[in-house]
Amino acid sequence: MFEKLNASHTEQYHPDYLFINDGSADKTLDVMRKLNAAHPDEVHYISFSRNFGKESAFAAGLANAHGDYVAVMDVDLQDPPELLLQMVDILEDPDQDYDVVGCVQTSRKQNPIRAFLSASFYKIINKMSKVQMKQNVRDYRLMSRKYVDAILQLPEYNRFSKGLFSWVGFKTKYLEYEGVPRAAGETSWSLIQLFEYSMEAIVDFSDVPLKMATFVGGLTFVLSIIGLFFVVIRALFFGGSVNGWASMVSIILFLSGVQLFSLGILGTYVGKIYLETKHRPKFVIAEKR
Repeated sequence: MFEKLNASHTEQYHPDYLFINDGSADKTLDVMRKLNAAHPDEVHYISFSRNFGKESAFAAGLANAHGDYVAVMDVDLQDPPELLLQMVDILEDPDQDYDVVGCVQTSRKQNPIRAFLSASFYKIINKMSKVQMKQNVRDYRLMSRKYVDAILQLPEYNRFSKGLFSWVGFKTKYLEYEGVPRAAGETSWSLIQLFEYSMEAIVDFSDVPLKMATFVGGLTFVLSIIGLFFVVIRALFFGGSVNGWASMVSIILFLSGVQLFSLGILGTYVGKIYLETKHRPKFVIAEKR
């Protein structure tokens, strides 16, 4: 990737390269050391003490990037480096006044189930959140210094970068390009991990699940009052008791399920608050050059 990036810029620009090693178990760190030794003024790297996740890698990169413009991209070569010059031209054009240039993949060979779930996620979160997030937007983007400084002002430990990028606002231009296969390896994200990540994103940017739990609880209470009213009326005016042990057990199990579901939603929000109050760092650096 370094060779492709180096070949894509002209003498007009002198970029710095900052690589984040998120606790990899292969020889990634050795490659970074060699690049830094060969290009000490251009190539820098940060190596975490363990795997802290993509969001922590983003946070470390943005916090340690000091250029007028900051680009974020994966190293799997799915993002075309040659777009960077076009991105810079857009940000430097005073007539357009953009602070961010993002990228959208127009064609991407993806598992149909993953594609359906991804589309469903964006529809749901855009309905539930006040922040609108564009579908198929890559993490690959070029940002102005003003935009990066705004992102760095967000202190939360639980981070969903796509939501944060949208939340801070600023005028954004999107470029489209055709997706290409990864240069090496396969994604390590399973469907379960993607589902958990999606749930965290919804909790981070919406309180609708809490409102839903409140609504379901209120509706259940009203229905219970109505049912109790009919039972009392029948007993007073028509005599006899209401039979139905099986139906009673079913109702109890249903109400218990509603309660546990509501507690689960509440617990998710409380858990995130608990993690925030610890004020732990988002990452721990083992080596930095």
